[in-house]
Amino acid sequence: MNNKKVATDAIDSKSKLISDTADKIWEYAELSLEEYKSCDLYCEVMEKEGFVVEKGIDNIPTAFSASFGNGKPVIGILAEYDALSGLSQKCGVAIEEPIVPGGSGHGCGHNLLGAGAMAAAIGIKEYLAESGREGTVILYGCPGEEGCASKAFMARDGEWKKLDAALTWHPADCNEVVTGSSNSCIQIEYTFNGIASHASGAPERGRSALDAVELMNIGVQFLREHMSDRARVHYAITDAGGVSPNVVQPKAKVLYMVRSNHVAEAVELQKRVDKIAEGAALMTETSFERRFVDGLSDTVTNRALEKVAYKNFTELGVPKYTEDELSYAKKLSETYDNGGKVCGIGSDHDFEYAEKVKALKGDSTGMNAFLLPHFMGDAFEASSTDVGDVSWQCPTVQVHVSAWPDGCPGHSWQNVSSAGSTIGHKAAVHAGKILAATAIDLYENPELLQEAWSEFEKRTKDGYVCPIPEGAVAKV
Repeated sequence: MNNKKVATDAIDSKSKLISDTADKIWEYAELSLEEYKSCDLYCEVMEKEGFVVEKGIDNIPTAFSASFGNGKPVIGILAEYDALSGLSQKCGVAIEEPIVPGGSGHGCGHNLLGAGAMAAAIGIKEYLAESGREGTVILYGCPGEEGCASKAFMARDGEWKKLDAALTWHPADCNEVVTGSSNSCIQIEYTFNGIASHASGAPERGRSALDAVELMNIGVQFLREHMSDRARVHYAITDAGGVSPNVVQPKAKVLYMVRSNHVAEAVELQKRVDKIAEGAALMTETSFERRFVDGLSDTVTNRALEKVAYKNFTELGVPKYTEDELSYAKKLSETYDNGGKVCGIGSDHDFEYAEKVKALKGDSTGMNAFLLPHFMGDAFEASSTDVGDVSWQCPTVQVHVSAWPDGCPGHSWQNVSSAGSTIGHKAAVHAGKILAATAIDLYENPELLQEAWSEFEKRTKDGYVCPIPEGAVAKV
């Protein structure tokens, strides 16, 4: 614990730097792959803290790495810092009040995620310097989680194979060590090109791109009967070709999202969707262009690392709040209906586990100031994260730390308000301590990494199918 105290004390001594950085990123609120100011800020801070910084890694301009130390083990800490469109919101208030109407905001708390990851790296650096132990820590700036899945592009280029383990966290409405898998996801945009014509005067001379989009959608509806019940396909018509019904629409676009709880299945299902697009073009005598947007993989569980993280979370406890913070949280929690959700517990968690959580929660409202028991069942999260691609190349673990009130909806103005408050600051600092302490256990106990790698090799024995094709470039 003395070695860990070196790290946690270092994080406490940098708490203002951590909070100030989180607040600046919150103010920038830059969208996916546009995080130039955010990236520059992190690189500047990390250089001042004694890290070797490389900007633009893996051909992504707003990605970076910041490393300290030498030799193995090499522990990666994952940071994100992109915002979401349409979520501009004042911080620390319990009413919806945009700063810039229609502007962007940190509705997923990535301003905190990056600052907390930075805190962990600073704490680990202090530990390595003080102890003289061999080992390397690398803070990875991973942009575009919401819009391009940069970690998957980095996985395609083998970035995560350099690591002995990867640690990360995410702001949430609860305190827990994340377990189980998640959905893989691939996004493709199809642009159909036809021939414009007068819809009444010369319909025979027109070839409708909109018809092609509609026929493609119908084809996918019939596909649903013949795909795995673990798969999902969603779409949005992003360009219907115009507003004049008496014009045969010469161009139309549709964006497709193909999901499955195993990336190899998603890749195969995507090929079937491509064939339907070809069929739609053939039926309408149109042509189409296929643009790869992004892709990411399901998450590979690593129980060995989860146990290490949970032990450290238990020892460090959870953030403590002032009466003013709890009062604000309660008011914020009253602005939405959480649908009876209990502290992030999904339908895949068993009844007995849910009852334990209810007992811990009691009648309290506002912040969940307790640590969830470590769930040992087969948990599954239907949403997607590019942390999954990291987990296919090295043992990976993630924790959640309460940064907004219980049941707060994802990607909401409530999240933005809380992510810019002192509640958010406490989450970032605390997450940094948990990740740093977990890393120190891995540096000092080689058998823990051996156990993690043994489990990793068993779970990934069928091989990693990267959803990012060769030649694809991360872009908005």
